[in-house]
Amino acid sequence: MRGLHVGRFQPFHHGHLKVVDMIAEEVEEVVVAVGSAQKSHSTRNPFTAGERVSMITKALEDHEATTYAIPVEDLNRNAVWTEHLKSFCPPFQVVYSNNPLIVRLFEEDGFEVRKGHLFERDRYSGTEVRQRMIEGDDWRELVPDEVEDVVDEVDGVQRIRDVDEDDYY
Repeated sequence: MRGLHVGRFQPFHHGHLKVVDMIAEEVEEVVVAVGSAQKSHSTRNPFTAGERVSMITKALEDHEATTYAIPVEDLNRNAVWTEHLKSFCPPFQVVYSNNPLIVRLFEEDGFEVRKGHLFERDRYSGTEVRQRMIEGDDWRELVPDEVEDVVDEVDGVQRIRDVDEDDYY
């Protein structure tokens, strides 16, 4: 059986890794749909889809379950979004999400949706990682080593600091 996990992964952190681990206990393969693939170079979405796919692929390289990291652009038409997402991904049978909109859309499309896979959400969140990057605090402890490497390779900390600056004219 194959399960789907949807997120922006800006960036992929230990909480995401733990969720994939928990999903992999229930399915043989995990599809990690990298949402908002068209967005990058902003405070909320600093990394490109390719960079996020690289983070995820490298962090899950030695993972026991087969994983697929698939970028998916936003459609902004919720009524057809699940069909849009399915066109990018290998077939899956179950969806893992706590996002109320994603849960509703996939349930309406006839999918089994399993909730409850969150890991120390107050500590492990993309918002927390990005805020630490901006403020110069220790963000590295929150992400797998492979993600650190990708962030360093693309000068991601400086990028997020640059795009976070306000433009006062």
